[in-house]
Amino acid sequence: MQFGIFTVGDVTTDPTTGRTVSEYERIKSMVTIALKAEEVGLDVFATGEHHNPPFVPSSPTTMLGYVAARTERLILSTSTTLITTNDPVKIAEDFAMLQHLADGRVDVMMGRGNTGPVYPWFGQDIRQGIPLAIENYALLHELWRKDVVDWEGRFRTPLQGFTSTPRPLDGVPPFVWHGSIRSPEIAEQAAYYGDGFFANNIFWPKEHYMRLIGLYRQRYAHYGHGTPEQAIVGLGGQVFMRKNSQDAVNEFRPYFDNAPVYGHGPSLEDFMAQTPLTVGSPQQVIDRTLGFREHFGDYQRQLFLMDHAGLPLKTVLEQLDILGEEVVPVLREEFAVGRPAEVPDAPTHASLKAAAREVSVG
Repeated sequence: MQFGIFTVGDVTTDPTTGRTVSEYERIKSMVTIALKAEEVGLDVFATGEHHNPPFVPSSPTTMLGYVAARTERLILSTSTTLITTNDPVKIAEDFAMLQHLADGRVDVMMGRGNTGPVYPWFGQDIRQGIPLAIENYALLHELWRKDVVDWEGRFRTPLQGFTSTPRPLDGVPPFVWHGSIRSPEIAEQAAYYGDGFFANNIFWPKEHYMRLIGLYRQRYAHYGHGTPEQAIVGLGGQVFMRKNSQDAVNEFRPYFDNAPVYGHGPSLEDFMAQTPLTVGSPQQVIDRTLGFREHFGDYQRQLFLMDHAGLPLKTVLEQLDILGEEVVPVLREEFAVGRPAEVPDAPTHASLKAAAREVSVG
């Protein structure tokens, strides 16, 4: 099982000091956080894609390419690549290039995003969000698997005899996760292709994600990719930890209360009761995370959001130390207990390459 972190790259005023970092500082801090993730033994660093303030990660492959040059083991991913407003040709080429630079340590998460105005900024209509996601990914899937592509669809000019370059490393496209917080159509899409489904279970009660993941598992089996238990599932989560749980609550409360997404709404205690947000001791985070398996089944990837809401870099790095030293080692051991042999590991470039070789030999 893979453990890692994802960032949304928000530039948010620290409510305890009134200080707002510059875009330069925030971008550099995201790199520092990625390097720290590898240092403490995490498996994955993922960045979102946003094109509006207060967010800075408008060019994820640029950042991931830079991080690739400074890491050796970390899997580099997006926590959203906007399949609706990016040209599939550019996605195909950007991520294939990143594959080569990172020696295959790359995967990608497709999503529609949650910012309505982004659609017209890139010449698209938000009312076509689902059809755009379906058509654009169909083209991307083909671009990575056919050397020469002829294509005609609703939302872009036709392609005739087109070859995207560079070709995927070793002839193996990056593994794709389809991320969703609300859309059964995206769960269906992930199942159809036999791709992964990432439920970013941050804002909603577990029952909502149980329905989405259950649908994905059922349809994964329907399309002949394996049993429902063999479907590839990833989960998001939010945590803040201190040795003493009340210290964690007291320190995190002002950040929660003023966060741009959920601030000035439910209390921290109500939000923790209704969503996977866990603020407390490392043991509480361990117990809460292990409980996800009871609701969603055995899964392959767990990513945590830890650097949002104006938290200073020093605090985030302290959180990563706790995560890497006290939490993830226990989670690795406990999740391995009772895990059925037929449940696959999270795909990597090496495993996908080996599977492709078996098919070609067979």
